[in-house]
Formats: sequence, structure tokens, C-alpha cells
Amino acid sequence: MVYVCRKEHFNAAHKLYNPRWSQEQNEAVFGPCANANWHGHNFELTVTVKGKPDPDTGFVIDLKTLGDIIKRNVIDKVDHRNLNLDVDFLEGKMASCEILVMEFWKILAPKIEAASGRAKLHSLLLVETPKNFVEYFGEE
Repeated sequence: MVYVCRKEHFNAAHKLYNPRWSQEQNEAVFGPCANANWHGHNFELTVTVKGKPDPDTGFVIDLKTLGDIIKRNVIDKVDHRNLNLDVDFLEGKMASCEILVMEFWKILAPKIEAASGRAKLHSLLLVETPKNFVEYFGEE
């Protein structure tokens, strides 16, 4: 099994806020991330795909194809956006990195498998800050 990785970047704003809670409870749980005026990050997304290389091309998946899938289906929808207000697949959901990476998985997994036939999404690594990041393997 070979693991192929592609890294992409995007910038986005969000806030962590539960509308069922008071402002005080949101601030107690989420701190400055509950700021009413939002806050932003320079996110880094690493997509890892696994599979056996094609005997004719040597590829598990063409990295240009993988990059196009990620850009068209995820990056173009979140880059320079407000995750709470502008992103349809996050509507009604908490805009945490944990939820975001799970939503990315739902979008990317079937597209990657359809594009290659031999590649399968293995993991997503979403870096919010140098100290804070989440990794997801598709397990719920």
C-alpha cells in the first residue's frame, strides 16, 4: 500500500458559538473564539490517499487530478469565506475544526474513489494553528 499526500491552503473566518447558550457560557467555553466579530486562520489541509500504483502510470492517483478535486470541491468553497455564514455544507453546524474535517471527508471520499478507481481516501489533517490541528480517518 502506498500513501500519497497533497497539501492545500485556505484562509477563512469563523467563530465558535452555540446559539442555545448564553453569551457568558459561550465565552466561558470557547474564550476569544466566541468573538462576535469572528476571527480568522490560515488553514492547511493535507489529504492522504492510499492504494496500489497503477502498473502503467506508476500512480496511485494523478496528483494534478487530486489537487483539482480538492480545490474544486473544498478549497473554492471555504477560501476567504466566513465558515459560519458562507459555507452551505456547514449550515446549522458548529464551525469547529473537528466538524469541518468530517464534512470535508464526506465531500472528498467519493470523488477521489470515482476519479481513480484504485485510490481511497486514508486521512485528512487540518491545521488551524501551529499548535492546533485535527486528523480524521473517516471513522464516526
